Amino acid sequence: MNRWIDLRSDTVTRPTEAMLEAMRYAEVGDDVYGDDPTVQELERRSAAMLGKEAALFVPSGTFGNQLAILTHTRRGDEVLIPESNHIVEHECGAPAALAGVQLRTLPDDRGRVEPDDLARLHRIEDIHYPRTGLVCLENAHSSGAVVPLENIAAVVRFARSLSIPLHLDGARIFNAAVALGVPAEVLARDADSIMFCLSKGLCAPIGSLLTGREEFIHRARKIRKMLGGGMRQAGYLAAAGLVCLETMIDRLAEDHLNARHLAERLGGIERIEILRDRLDINMVFFRVNHSAFSSGELVRFLLAAGIKINPPDRGVFRLVTHYWITPADIDCCVEAVRRFFS
Repeated sequence: MNRWIDLRSDTVTRPTEAMLEAMRYAEVGDDVYGDDPTVQELERRSAAMLGKEAALFVPSGTFGNQLAILTHTRRGDEVLIPESNHIVEHECGAPAALAGVQLRTLPDDRGRVEPDDLARLHRIEDIHYPRTGLVCLENAHSSGAVVPLENIAAVVRFARSLSIPLHLDGARIFNAAVALGVPAEVLARDADSIMFCLSKGLCAPIGSLLTGREEFIHRARKIRKMLGGGMRQAGYLAAAGLVCLETMIDRLAEDHLNARHLAERLGGIERIEILRDRLDINMVFFRVNHSAFSSGELVRFLLAAGIKINPPDRGVFRLVTHYWITPADIDCCVEAVRRFFS
């Protein structure tokens, strides 16, 4: 098989030729000593794009989220966070293992939380209770939905009223910005820290950025070293990130359009139910309504046709469009699914 149609995630993206060329000729130094000019430029530009004072290059999104928690909190603190967020669901219990904090989860609707729930679950000052050390949000949310600006504003008002810092898991913040038609800076404006990924829909091979105030990033830099995240000639990776920021953000709208095209075509197949309230960005979620259906058989059938998808999570499939998925690939996938059910 010369070329796979890989719809498992936008993390499967490969760097573009422009990124590879930039990496080859990058000017580098030792970033732990603070003398890698390409990393410095990526951090400067990333902070400016989100309206923050400083940024820090880290190996992954999970690393960036956990670094934020470690930097904001102290051991024994509690973090208020929507129950379906990536930090809760997909980061291996790292807040407890690394920062020594516990998560107090909020009921949520695709990342949206009610201010009343924040007030209800926030701990008052009491000798028996942990201190609420941080509030976390995620936008775009892992469900494929974008959290509206007004909901973020309500959470910000709550956190500010109690002087609690707010961290935004913005792994796909540029997808959210494109979907909402606003600059990413607007989504990041009121958060004390934001993490975003270069290695998802932006196509960089490795890396994420943690942004925030200068003093916060100064403390995070030392904790990054403690965790083993201090990289040396990281400018080779940062060079790809700079190309991402210059060339890949505006084109995310194409991925969103391709996802809607995929949803419309799949929705025309009997037994497939598209979850249409989760179509804000580059993801398509669907169920198969058939009592005798085997998800494993579908995954294997598509794999034999050169198409990679993940098994369902709690009965729901997720397909993700990205730079390397074309409309022709989508049509090929839909026809393969149609053949399976026929």
